[in-house]
Amino acid sequence: MPKAKGKNRRQKYSYNLNRKRLYRSARRRDAPRIACSHIRHAWDPTKSVAQNLAEMGLAEDPNKAVPIPRKKLVGMEVESDGRGQGKKIVQKPYVVNEMEYEASLPEKKSNTLSRDLIDYVRYMIQNHGENYKEMARDEKNYYQDTPKQIKRKINVYKNFYPEEYKDFIASLKQEKMDVQ
Repeated sequence: MPKAKGKNRRQKYSYNLNRKRLYRSARRRDAPRIACSHIRHAWDPTKSVAQNLAEMGLAEDPNKAVPIPRKKLVGMEVESDGRGQGKKIVQKPYVVNEMEYEASLPEKKSNTLSRDLIDYVRYMIQNHGENYKEMARDEKNYYQDTPKQIKRKINVYKNFYPEEYKDFIASLKQEKMDVQ
């Protein structure tokens, strides 16, 4: 079957289109992309980035804000200009205060293990105890883990849930005593 006309033609470059102006206007609408909500609410779009950050008490360039001190050479003294850097007036100190408060909050542990891994480890410990070679030969070892891999998984479980692991081992010992 023949191809449709015009599908195979290459696009012609439009020399009359001002791409710089299009790019700038798109940037102006979107700019700036600010992730922190405190900064976003205090941001004044009529001012420059440097002015906005100075008002909030934030540094535009960290290298200028916290300069690396030069080591004084023995016998040579470094002369100062006599011009002291004046203190900058912070008009919006609440931004920095809110950011510091958020940073001081303790981080929640979001690390958890999958339910499948927990069940797998509990099954292995319940049936084989500390015998990792037996665990590797078990029919429930679907992923064909080596004894070292199984041991590593058990240690991960111990580190994530230490109290739960102790209770589980204690219940296993209790069952063994009841059986005997």
